Amino acid sequence: MAKSKAKEGTPEEAAARTTEAPVAPTAAPAGAQAEAPAAKKKGRQPGHPPRRGKKLRTLLNNQKNKLAKEGTQTLKKAIATLKQIKRAKFNETVEVHMSLGVDTTQADQLIRGSVALPHGIGKSVRVAVFCQGENQNVAKKAGADFVGGDDLIKKVQDENWMDFDVALATQDMMAKVIRLGKVLGPRGLMPTPKAGTVIPNGGDVAAAVVDFKAGKVEYRTDKGGNIHAGVGKIDFTDDKLVENITVFVNQIRNAKPAGVKGNYVLSITVAGTMTPGIAVSV
Repeated sequence: MAKSKAKEGTPEEAAARTTEAPVAPTAAPAGAQAEAPAAKKKGRQPGHPPRRGKKLRTLLNNQKNKLAKEGTQTLKKAIATLKQIKRAKFNETVEVHMSLGVDTTQADQLIRGSVALPHGIGKSVRVAVFCQGENQNVAKKAGADFVGGDDLIKKVQDENWMDFDVALATQDMMAKVIRLGKVLGPRGLMPTPKAGTVIPNGGDVAAAVVDFKAGKVEYRTDKGGNIHAGVGKIDFTDDKLVENITVFVNQIRNAKPAGVKGNYVLSITVAGTMTPGIAVSV
């Protein structure tokens, strides 16, 4: 009895021994805990250009309002206006954008080709020619930057080399060049008869090289039925730009597919690299 009482001790000690230990909190189910919000990065985020300054915003709004009031302009007046609103310090490219009433889901309404502009495009064009035999000497004399056959094809395949702006190929080389379709196709460099970059057997290799070196422009409709092309530099004289644009627009008009019904040319716009577009009537 004495030993039993000694173990029990005083009433206060017994109460302390019978107090329940604190229960550990139940773990939350996996995935139930919300992740802490990521800290917002400081500085400009990718895809978000810096806010334009007040002076630039005012200038662009004034230009936009002025062009809206004037509406569609003649081509010559549009070129003069383009030079007046120019603000970039570099020599901008003058571009033509044409909206066409074609159905791009129909293969026979897709438009693609090339046109030689009378005054070129104002920049040097690197031309590569896939050919063999005597055509290699002809292409080199005509001014081609890169000329070759199997060796040139191998360089593109093995090294992913594409340091050229235009690729030409003779018809007898196309069976081999076709292997480069997956490499050149996505970049718009694959030779094709529609664009005039495949030279038929017996064709004039030298003339093809000279035309593209001088500024022969390729064009094709995009998914929205639009055509875009650079047709010169803003430091060209007004008359040269007018001639280049007129030749380009007439080429597109003459390429009208037979299946197009209704209006073919919906709108024509000219613009510089860094200028607003100006609606024109040609």
